[in-house]
Amino acid sequence: MLTAFRWLIRLVTGAIVLGLLGLFLAYYILSRSLVDYDEDFTLRGISAPVEIIRNNDNVPHIFGQTDADVYFALGFAHAQDRLWQMTMLRRTAQGRLSEVFGTTTIKVDELLRRLDLYGLALQSVEAQDAETIAALQAYSSGVNAWINQINAGARGRGAPEFFLFSNEIAAWAPADSIAILKLMALQLSGSVQTEVLRARVSLLLSGDRLADILPDDPGQGVASLPDYSTLVPGTNPYTAPVDFALGPFSPVAAPGKAGASNAWAALPGRSAAGGSLLANDPHLGLTAPTIWYLARLELQSGGVIGGTIPGVPAVLVGRSERLGWGLTTAYLDDQDVLIEELNPDNTEEYRTPDGWERFQSRQSIITVKDAAPVTLTLRWSRHGPILPGTHYDLGTITPSGHVAALSWTALSGADTSMTAALRMMPADGIPAALEAGRLVVAPAQNLMLADQTGIALQLVGAMPARDPAHPSQGRLPVLGADPAAGFKGMLPYDTNPRFLNPTSGLLGNSNNKTIDRPFPEHVSFDWGDTQRIQRWLTLMQAREVHTRESFIEAQLDTVNPTARALLPLIGADLWFTGEAAPEGTPERLRQKALALLAEWNGEMNEHLPEPLIAEAWMRALMDRLIRDELGAMADSFTHISPVFLERVYRNVDGASVWCDVIQSAAVETCADLSRIALDEALLRLAEKYGPNIESWRWGDAHLATHDHPVLGEVPFLRHFVNIRQSTSGGDDTLMRGVTRGTGAEPFQNVHSAGYRGVYDFADPDSSVFITATGQSGHPLSRHYDDLGELWRRGEYVPMSLDPDLARAAAAGVMILTPAD
Repeated sequence: MLTAFRWLIRLVTGAIVLGLLGLFLAYYILSRSLVDYDEDFTLRGISAPVEIIRNNDNVPHIFGQTDADVYFALGFAHAQDRLWQMTMLRRTAQGRLSEVFGTTTIKVDELLRRLDLYGLALQSVEAQDAETIAALQAYSSGVNAWINQINAGARGRGAPEFFLFSNEIAAWAPADSIAILKLMALQLSGSVQTEVLRARVSLLLSGDRLADILPDDPGQGVASLPDYSTLVPGTNPYTAPVDFALGPFSPVAAPGKAGASNAWAALPGRSAAGGSLLANDPHLGLTAPTIWYLARLELQSGGVIGGTIPGVPAVLVGRSERLGWGLTTAYLDDQDVLIEELNPDNTEEYRTPDGWERFQSRQSIITVKDAAPVTLTLRWSRHGPILPGTHYDLGTITPSGHVAALSWTALSGADTSMTAALRMMPADGIPAALEAGRLVVAPAQNLMLADQTGIALQLVGAMPARDPAHPSQGRLPVLGADPAAGFKGMLPYDTNPRFLNPTSGLLGNSNNKTIDRPFPEHVSFDWGDTQRIQRWLTLMQAREVHTRESFIEAQLDTVNPTARALLPLIGADLWFTGEAAPEGTPERLRQKALALLAEWNGEMNEHLPEPLIAEAWMRALMDRLIRDELGAMADSFTHISPVFLERVYRNVDGASVWCDVIQSAAVETCADLSRIALDEALLRLAEKYGPNIESWRWGDAHLATHDHPVLGEVPFLRHFVNIRQSTSGGDDTLMRGVTRGTGAEPFQNVHSAGYRGVYDFADPDSSVFITATGQSGHPLSRHYDDLGELWRRGEYVPMSLDPDLARAAAAGVMILTPAD
């Protein structure tokens, strides 16, 4: 027995030693791809030495003799820190994910092949001006220089992920950078999803009720919108939820997550220090690492600093000494779905106003890891690519004998958006920046500008021209053979909304409605915000003059205007009512919840229970109001609609009829549904967080989910690559944290400000910025998540353009020397 015990000890000790040796070996191999930021390189492709100075936050400050050398070094730095992310963005745009991930990504690849974004990017290279082509080529050379270093120097394949998946890294090319911008346009466009959802709901509801749940914009209903079946005969109602899912790496946003952002600016006269102010925080889906990468470039025109996207040689949001620029999603209606009728005698033809016309077509082969290749027949009508019914759930709104085509401004082979981005950086003021915006095609954005003396807001991006007689005004799919359907070219740039130096001295946008113009120059019928802008107005009007600190305060504001407006309405008959109830009963729990909410100021603080109660209550109420009318289709509405709830509880145009459950014999009132929804929400919360209501925390539910797109679902590894943080804010706060809306954790924060920046032109070097995770994409690097905790706490890092300060704060200096 003693001998056996000794052998058992030896075996266990041996297993532990072998395990530790295995972990050490794995760490050694994976750490080979960690970057030594003090290492120097001798490289081909540069004309003179280039200095890359990284500070303690790993922000590179790049100094070179020529702009081409600076762009080369930016490509080199991007590839050092984010090579895996760059290759995944490129593969997604090319429709080549299945070569690495197998059958799980075929649907994503199929969509990207049908849209042909990469083919259009290849064509668009020739549309750029000479300076942009030179910058793209220099940047590509920098990326490829680092790839060559990986191949020559045993640098751990460039990133840990390349050990688990294909380590093939193709050379970077100028078209790759343009393709990433086009991919961003796809992520930020949501008109197709809105058209499909509106079509599906219009088949289930009357026009009056459609006006409640899918209003064009606050205060304006859509009762005049025709039933979809009258526009496209042969369609039938479906009560199943709309399904926009494509699987892993899908660039198609769920409804409500196609893009958001905040930006505001103040003229010098509204600034305490006498200089213009600008704040910007673009919102995208949270990932680890974040899509943003901070960088400073010293160009011949001067220094620029701000947020870049790895793969793109431009500071997309940031500032120079003379100009600051920010972006918010414009919510331009730049997509139309056209239903093309097939010729029953020849399905290779479709109907046009002039008769049958043949589709353009070609084949494309998707290579699939561990499976047979998939051959696609790609087709285009005069309106755009033909999409199968499995994408965007188009099959549910496409009658037999028809197919769906997509018109979209981003489907241009002469896309000069990259030239616009590079011209923004050397712009010496607002006039030059506005002129650069003329070249943007997609994605359509609100460009917020501030220079030493002025501020401006300009919608940049191609605005489709539509026929005034368009049967749905772009809000629903229509028959492609209708002469009034489809795009009729693009409107002149001067038609795009522009606001310059307003008398109020302030400009702001939170994806709210920017202009009230009739169709077809309306910009959109669907906007991304009706609530945050009201809170912004309150904060801006509270001060006569503003400072950098007041702009930061607004950027981090967590007061929920939706809760403050709706809770008094939905709880009007519940506050301070009812008899005393014994502890442990639903009535007692309801009384406690109402007592907490009655004293709450609407602040979505992570440490409070009130935000969790309010959100769960409104979510349960929204579901109860619509489920009996929509059935399973109610699952398509994953977030509350403040406009809908207000219409119902104010009985706008008879909207209170939603409160009566049509499948029951009794006539329910809105007060009944409020009480039932509150009890249901509290029951679910008690089951999840325990019976002590005072101990519930919003932050426990509202975790920011910075998940690794590839390894985030892998057991064991996910604990090392995913970043989870308790956060304040919510769907409708200025410090926005959009909730998941589905599944077992509906309140998780999945879409937020990956970048925040505040620029003060009274003292430009006092400007600040931050990203949501860190600069490195390597999970073993200390810079993988070092900025994340600062971001969570609402802190920033300096964004100075002072060269001496950059050198004094250097944590690593890398010298790139030209090879002979």
